Amino acid sequence: MITAIVFVNAETARIPEVAEAIAALDGVSEVYSVTGQIDLIALVRVRRHEDIASVVSDQLNKVPGVVDTETHIAYRAYSRHDLESAFSIGLD
Repeated sequence: MITAIVFVNAETARIPEVAEAIAALDGVSEVYSVTGQIDLIALVRVRRHEDIASVVSDQLNKVPGVVDTETHIAYRAYSRHDLESAFSIGLD
């Protein structure tokens, strides 16, 4: 499974509608409204790298109200469990 994190800037008045439209796209697992320089973060989970282009370039970027996107491909995941293991000093 390949995960892409997509930062989305949207027209301010349309953020809720944009978020709902993005969340409805195949390949998008979650959409978060966030504070800061960007409006939304979408998590895209697909099987092939080519599918990222299909979801982001062909669909997400064309959602009415999307102004700009920035896509980051994840190459390694660290869950809470993984981090606890990494910092364990063996005091069991």
